[in-house]
Amino acid sequence: MISKIQRRNKIKARIRGKVSGTAARPRMTVFRSNKQIYVQLVDDLAGKTIVAASSKGIEEGTKCEIAAKVGEKVAKKALEAGITEVVFDRNGYLFHGRVKSLADAARNGGLKF
Repeated sequence: MISKIQRRNKIKARIRGKVSGTAARPRMTVFRSNKQIYVQLVDDLAGKTIVAASSKGIEEGTKCEIAAKVGEKVAKKALEAGITEVVFDRNGYLFHGRVKSLADAARNGGLKF
């Protein structure tokens, strides 16, 4: 029987085989733990993180509301860095709940993906 972590790693590998970020259109990758959510804009060609944001320091609201605030924060930072288009990498997580609210908030903040 396949474990939850092994299943996520298989999905993650499948996604990473198709998705790659460049300097003009970086990969927006999401990591969620039980308490926090983190997002990075990564240029895979140079191997560098361009912009990063996390939920550390944001304490009021539900987990989905906090994820939406992180999405707004990363969109604001990306626009300041001159990035308008990204490739979304859900990192093996299902596109619902916190991951979806972060993505929707980033779209509303001005990012296109």
